[in-house]
Amino acid sequence: MKINDKTVALVTGGGSGLGEATARRLHADGAAVVLLDLEGSRAQQVADELGERAQFVAADVRDEAQVQAGIDAAKTMGELRIVVNCAGVATPGRIVGKRGVHDLDQFRTVIEINLIGTFNVLRLASAAMVDNEPLDEDRGVVVMTASVAAYDGQIGQAAYASSKGAIVGLTLTAARDLADKAIRVMTIAPGTFETPMMAGLPNDVKSMLEAQVPHPSRLGRADEYAQLVDTIVANPMLNGEVIRLDGALRLPPR
Repeated sequence: MKINDKTVALVTGGGSGLGEATARRLHADGAAVVLLDLEGSRAQQVADELGERAQFVAADVRDEAQVQAGIDAAKTMGELRIVVNCAGVATPGRIVGKRGVHDLDQFRTVIEINLIGTFNVLRLASAAMVDNEPLDEDRGVVVMTASVAAYDGQIGQAAYASSKGAIVGLTLTAARDLADKAIRVMTIAPGTFETPMMAGLPNDVKSMLEAQVPHPSRLGRADEYAQLVDTIVANPMLNGEVIRLDGALRLPPR
């Protein structure tokens, strides 16, 4: 699907990391962009830097009304045809560890943000895309974000790996559900990337993580994720699949 001057992209988690890079890339491609992120995030700053045809909408992806407000804002800017889900959290914790049993509310929160939030955006955005006329065979494209943790969940990742594994499981059924609407659904499963989640790690830990990646032996860059989003949007045969973006990384147990 080619981006034109009517195309609008909605990016969750657009204030930092993968979401910010994707919003910047799609805007550079010519799309109007709505950055959906929490109040107090950097998303307003990013929107201001992008300038014309960029807007920040404060929203928690779990909240139906707030997400719908973001979608409504996108529709005032043109045709909502691209949605990229980058909002997420990674809260570590062993099922039974030194601090006792894994907190159930903590587990529930990760599932609600990473999985239910992604599904909330998917369903509401898809409903809006149905009204579009087909463009290059598509009414729209939705990209979700999983993680290599969906396949290689490490010790202490029970909540995170569960949420990302569920997104992997959602991908094909969502693509099949929406096929008759001409809406494609794809998922990217990044490896270890330079994101705010990684920013606080000591240099020796980062070096260890880089050494685990066969080639290139470094952390992924957010703009490389954004580049893959571009490819997914452009290629009409990419549908219902999860693409690992990880430099051949396979995570060890810890």
